Amino acid sequence: MNDGPPVIALTGVGRSYPGEPPVTALHPSDLTVHRGEYLSITGPSGSGKSTLLHLLGLLDTPSRGRYELDGIDTGSLRDRDRSTLRGSRIGFVFQSFHLLPHRTAEENVVLAQVYNRTPARTRRATALAALRQVGLGHRTDALPTTMSGGERQRVAIARALVNRPSLLLCDEPTGNLDSANAAAVLTQFDELHAQGFTLVVITHDPVVAARAGRQVAIRDGVLSETGTTEPPGAAALTAETPSAETPAVEAEVPL
Repeated sequence: MNDGPPVIALTGVGRSYPGEPPVTALHPSDLTVHRGEYLSITGPSGSGKSTLLHLLGLLDTPSRGRYELDGIDTGSLRDRDRSTLRGSRIGFVFQSFHLLPHRTAEENVVLAQVYNRTPARTRRATALAALRQVGLGHRTDALPTTMSGGERQRVAIARALVNRPSLLLCDEPTGNLDSANAAAVLTQFDELHAQGFTLVVITHDPVVAARAGRQVAIRDGVLSETGTTEPPGAAALTAETPSAETPAVEAEVPL
């Protein structure tokens, strides 16, 4: 699991936004996630979850600190290189699925490979393999509008998996699902974890969070480790508590 550099290595990473006074959404924090770990991040609305998601997903840049993804210093990259790294190393699973409604399940997964420079001749076979992996080999020609919420989320998971990313970054992945479909998606995550995928799930739901091997909380922009079911030393997280001299203003950047 821990061979090679960590998938995520944050060192003193923080994010602030200009204003009077400046708004601190994430206080300088350290976070290490090794390959094959399953981490959940929980926190109330306005806690900084979305800010952290943006930073981990290379959708935003820190105000301070260093973020290494697979050992690559992301702060030294040009915007175009950051986009390429994001497309090749991170698979996103969102609450609202973000599927193209007039494209079949297969076509939605194929399109995820277009910007990753996957050869056109292999895209369909790779997409079909990803759909079979999530149990949808029989629904490849179905449109999202004819699918249940659970099926749509599994298509989204297949799309996230198709490029074999280093990191699966999931934002409230069960938020739009009923209990039965939510349970099926969580079982899918358990299976992916068992296969060696690295998962980071951002959620407000303690039931979803408890499925992960490690649990981290964020509140008022401060990270803290809250639980683990993996061997000690597998990963580490610390956060600097804001000083009394520089009070922080709680903020969250919405998706």
